[in-house]
Amino acid sequence: MKAAVYYENGGPEVLRYEDVPDPEIRPGEVLLRIEAIGVQGGDLLHRQSTPLPRKPHVGGYQAAGTVEAVGAEVDAVRPGQRAVAFMPAGSHAELAAVPQRNVYAIPDALDPRLAAGIPVEFGTADDCLFEFGRLRKGETVLVQAAAGGVGLAAVQLAKAAGATVVGTASSAEKLARLGDYGLDHAINYREQDVVERIRELTGGRGVDVVVDPVGGRTLEGSIAALAYRGRISWVGQAGREAYAPQLGPLMGKNASLNGVYFGGEMAHDPERTRALIERLIGRVAAGELTVVLDKEFPLAEAAEAHRYIESRAAFGRVLLIP
Repeated sequence: MKAAVYYENGGPEVLRYEDVPDPEIRPGEVLLRIEAIGVQGGDLLHRQSTPLPRKPHVGGYQAAGTVEAVGAEVDAVRPGQRAVAFMPAGSHAELAAVPQRNVYAIPDALDPRLAAGIPVEFGTADDCLFEFGRLRKGETVLVQAAAGGVGLAAVQLAKAAGATVVGTASSAEKLARLGDYGLDHAINYREQDVVERIRELTGGRGVDVVVDPVGGRTLEGSIAALAYRGRISWVGQAGREAYAPQLGPLMGKNASLNGVYFGGEMAHDPERTRALIERLIGRVAAGELTVVLDKEFPLAEAAEAHRYIESRAAFGRVLLIP
């Protein structure tokens, strides 16, 4: 099969498009013929710095397609069925072997390109808001980097739950488009002081919940924007800065900061997270939630796709198509 592989950590230029052996499925595994790969921020971070378990290494951890075959003891899906899968690595390829616990059937009417943008993005956003953020109807949410995959999911989920939604992005164009998905108040972080604007919008009170996939100095701003006893779900280091934020101001507000890693929840509480992902797939299929697709690249151009995401030009999900 063809795959996008790398032999060393580094920038997008380390990715190569090569022939590699087809994966062999073991008992309890599903062989997925991939039709769409949702490129995740974590894919980029892994390529940059995570030690390689083998060479060549096939990166990527989310894709959708058609079940090619199943191993013994598999009862979650059947050959010929459409599915989306989450995996530690291996999505940047034409085929992937995935444990059935991480494979989710999708309705025939749901485009696999859309399904490739559901489990991690919407599952993470849902946990940020509800499992750890304890969001209640009528509260105010700040979504940092609202034009990303998790950000767009969080905007929609928060709005559907009856919250007032404030979002940040780097351009007026992105912020205008976010209004189509439920954003109530837009903040251009390149041109406006986010904390000052939050205070204006909330009469000095601050927000109840923050979804922060950026970290660094942005996380310090999230803390400053919190209301008393507010909650932050910190879900990543998209800012890619080494700066260690100062957390002391949390104490003065009796506020809380939760690190959120949805992959860890999938491993530790698979029953809850499977039910959650299945519900989210159903909501997308029913048109209640929208997977926003930005751009597609052939798998052979995986390096260009990674480079495009790193440019911060994307609005929504970037796909690779084998």
